[in-house]
Amino acid sequence: MILPAKAFQRWLQGIAPDASTADVCRVSGIKRTTLAQQLVRGKVSVTTVVSIARAYSVNPVAALAYFDDYRELAGPLPPPTRCELISQISTPDLLQAALARPAMDPAGRPRPQPPALSPAPHATSVKNWVDAIDDGEVRHRVSAATGVAPQNYSAQLTANRLSPELALATSRAAGVGPTGGLVATGLITEEEAGWPPGARQAALDSMSDGDLTTLAGDRLQALGKVLRRQEQDQAQTEKIWENLG
Repeated sequence: MILPAKAFQRWLQGIAPDASTADVCRVSGIKRTTLAQQLVRGKVSVTTVVSIARAYSVNPVAALAYFDDYRELAGPLPPPTRCELISQISTPDLLQAALARPAMDPAGRPRPQPPALSPAPHATSVKNWVDAIDDGEVRHRVSAATGVAPQNYSAQLTANRLSPELALATSRAAGVGPTGGLVATGLITEEEAGWPPGARQAALDSMSDGDLTTLAGDRLQALGKVLRRQEQDQAQTEKIWENLG
């Protein structure tokens, strides 16, 4: 999603009134040419706002809420649902948690606690998030609301990415809070989104052994399909090179 340059300049004046463009770029790590080009075009990227907000110790969620297209980020924000929290736990972390459950040992002996969860996002965080909140019609509602073709939407999910505007549209279509998709895409962190500390771990701990094992199995099956497809693509590429050689 692109933000109007005039609105961006008003926002920037509010958080850094005495800073020059060079100052802003230096503290935020943004190239001067990049920011200059965005201002000339009159369109500033969301990631630019997030980077500058962090550099000036402004919560990116509050910063984005300044802009009309992101007004829904103005608080108070609903907490993430349990399924959203679990969707942001990586497959390796799920597997380690499942193996650490006493039920995995026939003798029921206590097992070593798994390490702390890796931070979100993870390799399949976007697709997992959409799958977690999808009632079967979310993709169609997003397509109807945004005009994005279903196949293009699915392609973004397969690539584990989603534009900020589609992430917000998906949240609206599913009736969940607006921050989940922004965390899943890596635009903002759990802390910036206001998620309670340890919320993902608490959601994981609340899962029954059966539910956790089933979810881990589903994730492994999905991973297996991806790996098989990659192997087939690699084999096809090697065959082409052999024929050319």
